Formats: sequence, structure tokens, C-alpha cells
Amino acid sequence: MSILKVNTIMDKGGNTLLSSDGAGTFTISDSALKNTPSFLAFPSGNQTISAGTFTKMTFGNEKYDTDSAFDTSTSLFTVPSGQAGTYFFYASVCWLNSSAWSGQYIMRLLAQRSGSDLSDNRGFGYHTGSEEGGTVQFIIDLAVGDTVQFQAYHNSGASRDTYESTGTNRFGGFKLIGA
Repeated sequence: MSILKVNTIMDKGGNTLLSSDGAGTFTISDSALKNTPSFLAFPSGNQTISAGTFTKMTFGNEKYDTDSAFDTSTSLFTVPSGQAGTYFFYASVCWLNSSAWSGQYIMRLLAQRSGSDLSDNRGFGYHTGSEEGGTVQFIIDLAVGDTVQFQAYHNSGASRDTYESTGTNRFGGFKLIGA
């Protein structure tokens, strides 16, 4: 049986990736084994969604954004330079029960490359008249400059509001390591 004992693992450029203090404390550098870029965004309040059309959800607040890749003014995630790879995205919407409406709703994570649709991932639900909602997620390979946005749709015949209360609506994502 062989045993390898080291205090530091470095890359070819001399940058420390992993280190140990010899007493059982293990440290991972900021760049090694991290799911970044990553972000989590929330809206600043309720949003009105028109019937029969996909509407981009607006997210004006961020809990974190490691690489400044999510733009709160456009509600778009854009893959930063040097960060092409496989990503996991998730989003959720909660509908306000202001008029006890019923109807189908769709949540869509839309990935685009140079303005053309790259991937359209949908989650479906049926609103039955109470505060309720759903979540959609997907994994996708993205290139530098590709964008991802979250959209909501319903077919109730009138405009409906989403309900925001400390993160009931959210949009987030991160690059997967090892994928």
C-alpha cells in the first residue's frame, strides 16, 4: 500500500489549489473546485404578467453574483469571458391570489446565442385559485456570450400578478465543475 503525504497541491503555474495545515484542516483555493460563476437574483416586488404571452421576469436584487454575470437592469445572465462550460439554472414563480383565477401557467428558462434561441426549457402548472407556483431547472452547455433569462406565461384571460415575499420568485445558476 502506498501513502502520499503533501501539504500543498499546486497547478503548473505555481498557484495553490489545495492545502493542509498538517492537523486535519483542509483549504481549497478560490479557483479550485468552486461552482462559479454563480448567481441568485430576486425581484424587488410583484410583477404583472399579461395573458397569452411569455413575459421576462425582472430581477432587480441579487443575493450573490460571483462574476458580475447577472445584469439586474436586463435580468439576463451572460456567460463571462473564459467561463464557457456546463451550467445548471433554476427559477421559480409564485402567483398572487388577488382574484382567485384558474388556468395554465408555464415557466420558461430561455437560453440564447447571438439573439437566436439555443434552448427553451419549460415547466408547466395549473393555477387553481390560491397562492401557488412552481420551479423549473435545466443543465446546458454554454459558450462565452450566451444568455439565459426566465419568463412566465399564463392563459387566464387577464393580466395576473406574481407574488414576491422574501424569495418566493427567484432565478439562479452556476457552472458545474467536472462536467
